Amino acid sequence: MKLRQGIAITTTEYGGVLLDERDGTYWQLNECGTIVVNALAAGRDTDAAVEQLLEEFDVERAEAEADVAELTRQLIEAKIVTP
Repeated sequence: MKLRQGIAITTTEYGGVLLDERDGTYWQLNECGTIVVNALAAGRDTDAAVEQLLEEFDVERAEAEADVAELTRQLIEAKIVTP
């Protein structure tokens, strides 16, 4: 997966923001979402994003996998990432 061209990522103290530079649409992300999007933007896969969440937060693997899968589904649906 990779980010579509024209999507900018900015990290904030509360998580992050994605900006579609073509039309000004933006999405706010919590810390977990920011980790996932940054992993995908760096060319890593969803398994790597899950591993990073497990390192950063006290969360069960099944929950991290479900959260990454759901966020990834939403990102694909919004055409922010391409499969």
